[in-house]
Amino acid sequence: MTRLTLVGLTCGALVLTACGELSSEKGVDRGPDSKDLLDLQAGIWVDPNGCDHWIIDDGIEGYLSARLDRNTGKPVCSGIAPPTQTVGNFKGGGTQIIGDPF
Repeated sequence: MTRLTLVGLTCGALVLTACGELSSEKGVDRGPDSKDLLDLQAGIWVDPNGCDHWIIDDGIEGYLSARLDRNTGKPVCSGIAPPTQTVGNFKGGGTQIIGDPF
């Protein structure tokens, strides 16, 4: 076997190991500071188009999802803050393991 073939097989094996599903439960943080995601506090980040996104900073991980209207499913663009700004205590409930340098 040539080196190139060996490297290709090794890379292929590594790629396939990343394909397995870890868990079907998506509402639980599995990091070193494990907790239910409902224990974290969300804030709102306004994207450059002026639409809202839920944001949570856990200290190690971060979570972001579009804020959608319950009835229509369309993005909410409330004007709560200027574009690219955040409001709310989105770091509340986060870990103190790493912390913020600023």
